[in-house]
Amino acid sequence: MGQTAFLFPGQGSQYAGMGQELAARIPAAAAVFAAADQALGEPLSRLCFAGPEAELTLTANTQPAVLTVSLAAAHALAEAGVTPDYVAGHSLGEYSALVAAGGMEFKDAVKVVRRRGELMQEAVPAGAGAMAALLGLDGGAVEAICREAAEGEVCSPANFNAPGQIVIAGHKAAVERACVLAAARGGRAVPLPVSAPFHCSLMAPAQETLQWDLWNTFFSELNLPLVTNVDAELIEGAEEARDALIRQVTAPVQWERSMRELLRRGVTLFIEVGPGRVLSGLLKRVDRAAVCVNVEDMASLDKAVDAWRARR
Repeated sequence: MGQTAFLFPGQGSQYAGMGQELAARIPAAAAVFAAADQALGEPLSRLCFAGPEAELTLTANTQPAVLTVSLAAAHALAEAGVTPDYVAGHSLGEYSALVAAGGMEFKDAVKVVRRRGELMQEAVPAGAGAMAALLGLDGGAVEAICREAAEGEVCSPANFNAPGQIVIAGHKAAVERACVLAAARGGRAVPLPVSAPFHCSLMAPAQETLQWDLWNTFFSELNLPLVTNVDAELIEGAEEARDALIRQVTAPVQWERSMRELLRRGVTLFIEVGPGRVLSGLLKRVDRAAVCVNVEDMASLDKAVDAWRARR
């Protein structure tokens, strides 16, 4: 019998209409949206279901919205009897994974990620930072390009997503220089439409403030292992989880290593729990034979349940 891992997406997977069908059809999913609205004191559910897109893509809104949709999907899976052996989440998704593993209350998580989004947005003046995906280059080459492009500014790997796909972040001019160098060295650079340079040292002001929120938030021991972004290692302790969330604000996301760790642990079914299929695509770049299904509506829920039952 193979192992199952739930993977929770991060910022960039959002879209207007996400979660609406699950909330309409599954009471447990609807309850998650109601809990988010109550915790934040505003109709986050309406923003998820109807947009507008421009408001949904604001970092302070995106983060609690994606978290809420992801946990609604997790509750839909639980209603069907589908349970994971491991969990992991990409950046913001680590909060979703932690809630799913019983390490954090949802009402606390949705408030913390709203604060996280605000702090990340405020950490760097608008237009001063940037992110870009460098394609077709390995980690060593990208790190060398970042060092050369920095020229006294910040430029560093932010997401080690998959072989040949590494995201960089830093000062806008430095990231632009890195893009030119990447193209000259046989790679391809794709600037990302983000509002701030996440997972680099420019996020230090956000990290410094967010740690106080996390220190004042109650964490529990986890019910199942979680693979952290910062170390790509399994944890089950409350304090380990808190420390990982603090460190991930400025540290790169070690997603490729995280997926390889889960594969090494015998995971044969990955379920992307939440909006979009970004993580499914990344996993296929890590291991083309890996089986990954997603859950974001009723049709995908039914397929995921069937896939899980077929491996029991």
